[in-house]
Amino acid sequence: SPSITMVRLAFLASAAAAAALAGGCAAFSPSSPSFSRSSSVPTTTSLNIIDQLFGGGNAPTNPFGGKSTVPGESCTGEKIAVVGSTGYIGKAVVRESVRRGYPTTAVLRDASKGEKEDKFKGATLREFDVTDREGCLNGELFEPGSVDVVVSCLASRTGSKKDSFDIDYQATLNVAEAAKAAGARRFVLLSAFCVKSAERNDPYALQFQYAKMKMEGKLREMSSDGGKFDHVSVRPTAFFKSVSGQLEVVNGGSPFVYFDLGDKKCATCNPIGEPDLAAALIDCVADDAHKNAVWNLGGPDDGLSMIEQGELLHDVLGKEGKPKLLGVPIGIFDVIINGLQWVADTFNSEKFEDAAEFGRIGRYYAVEDMLTTDPAEKYGRTTLREHYQYIAENGQEYDPYTTVFGSESAKEEFKKEKVEA
Repeated sequence: SPSITMVRLAFLASAAAAAALAGGCAAFSPSSPSFSRSSSVPTTTSLNIIDQLFGGGNAPTNPFGGKSTVPGESCTGEKIAVVGSTGYIGKAVVRESVRRGYPTTAVLRDASKGEKEDKFKGATLREFDVTDREGCLNGELFEPGSVDVVVSCLASRTGSKKDSFDIDYQATLNVAEAAKAAGARRFVLLSAFCVKSAERNDPYALQFQYAKMKMEGKLREMSSDGGKFDHVSVRPTAFFKSVSGQLEVVNGGSPFVYFDLGDKKCATCNPIGEPDLAAALIDCVADDAHKNAVWNLGGPDDGLSMIEQGELLHDVLGKEGKPKLLGVPIGIFDVIINGLQWVADTFNSEKFEDAAEFGRIGRYYAVEDMLTTDPAEKYGRTTLREHYQYIAENGQEYDPYTTVFGSESAKEEFKKEKVEA
């Protein structure tokens, strides 16, 4: 029935939104010309043109002095380590770092998985569990002088309180302290645009936002002792994969589901693509513009509402007639969250407490705009339309964390249809 369907969608959306900030499977292959950057792009390209492509205003500064850095291209030649390297963004960061010419080490819990990953080609694989605080502090992660800049893409997969503070805070702190002790000069943190809610202490702020905010505070402390260590906190709005989960459903003729805030109003965002975000993170190695500061970051789009995303998918897939859109009342989240929280409180259940938090995460992304409007906070070449066009032609990898309205079999069937066509 429609009511049962809406409840299911809300539950699924909650789980998907929780993982939108976490590492996961890549949503598309950047090997397509539309998503790749050739290393042959000359570094003498006019900064005015580069600014138009990658956003910004004033030319970025170089921490070593001399010429200004070039977004998407500059390389200082320093030793880079990427932690959280097996996640959705982490893999792309490793690939981008190697492409630029940096000596790159990918830190991962199971090195055997990295040996099978194409995006790790050219990188040194380092097997280590970053939750091992003692090992981090004893120099087992980074030997003195072995690393100059660390890029952290660590993120909890679930967004639960325990997972968030274990990974987004404690494990990340372990790595930062190990990097500083080894003599690294900079720590680049992949944070989240929505941390602003924790900073404002909004009543609907989420646990992973508080964990990331606490970590950013620790980095400010570590960067204020007069030493050479500094940091950059990059806060992306949303990833392309988090707004791509309904491709197969719409292709099959079902409606695009959005959450109705009343009068057909819904949340708006300008998500950023995997290669563009990776490029921005690696830019922070040579670019001093965001030293000891936060960099809010969205893609090149002006911003699209959920309704506009549905209309865009309809158009890209070449569907006839008017787009099929189904607005789910936002109040359904409140019913679900309150019910789960009541069970958690009544039976002192951590499991149901986590489930309620997943619901709050889903509700948060259904009502909050993930949108940057400052030109200096827009970056990249790839628009959401181009991304949709790519996955409509090539399909996308199944990701249980963000594939809300489909299944692995549906995605495989979609890709099979495209190959046969």
